[in-house]
Amino acid sequence: MTFWVFNDGGRAAAGYRGRAGDCVVRSIAIASGRPYKEVYDALSHGARTQRPTKYSKVKPSSARDGVETSRRWFKDYMASIGFCWVPTMKIGSGCRVHLDAAELPSGRLVVVVSNHYTAVIDGVIHDTFDPRREVYCTEPYREPMPAGYWTNDHVTMDHIKRRCVYGIWTLEDTSGYQRTPADTKT
Repeated sequence: MTFWVFNDGGRAAAGYRGRAGDCVVRSIAIASGRPYKEVYDALSHGARTQRPTKYSKVKPSSARDGVETSRRWFKDYMASIGFCWVPTMKIGSGCRVHLDAAELPSGRLVVVVSNHYTAVIDGVIHDTFDPRREVYCTEPYREPMPAGYWTNDHVTMDHIKRRCVYGIWTLEDTSGYQRTPADTKT
């Protein structure tokens, strides 16, 4: 079973090079199937035209270095391309959904975790790195471990310290999750 596959969302094919904090652009391009350049241009325009507030980041947000996803223009953009916001955590509620295929709905998702956005398609993470947390294992595991994890004969994927999901942008109707308008505050 594959848990993670490398996918840059078409960034290299669009001619972009070097390192960037463009996880929002990548994840939207992957989950929506839209070209990287189209998503990049839309988010660049939104970031350029947003008014600064006293709560804004010190440096202006940009599609390359990070978008302020709490802004109204971003939520309007996501709704315009067919995404719906599904909050999975509220202040004081604790973590209820983890970055784990068993806990996420199927379909094409943009998943929000701490300081990162990642695309998940039918339980498989599509990103430039594996954004899950460390592996803590005690029981035998019969399949190969994902690349980059320490392994021995006494490991199991049942004991992963999993990353908490704050919310999901979804294209499909997800059973078991309450759909809310894109402007709902989390």
